Amino acid sequence: MSRDPWIVVGALVVTTFLIKGAGSLVMGDRELPAWFPRFVEYLTPALLAVLVVTQLVGSAGAHGMTFDARLAGFAGALVAWRLKAPVPLVILVAAAVTAGVRALS
Repeated sequence: MSRDPWIVVGALVVTTFLIKGAGSLVMGDRELPAWFPRFVEYLTPALLAVLVVTQLVGSAGAHGMTFDARLAGFAGALVAWRLKAPVPLVILVAAAVTAGVRALS
């Protein structure tokens, strides 16, 4: 096995530790602004939503959107979730709808 990938992994590990340590060094004993914890609290769901939408309705070329079985599965999961179904059932509904649409197309 080549060592090149492990050199990259090692460099990423060192870089990650440096970035994490830089926050403490830069901030010191200063307090964060009052708005910052709330901003961070909403940042994670917003980034997750962007990733989900990008995967569901990815670009087909430069100016288009793709509507496929994944979007139908998401719609099925949304309906099951709104009907207060348990999470495992929501996942099964999403998988079943996605598989059904793929089988029909």
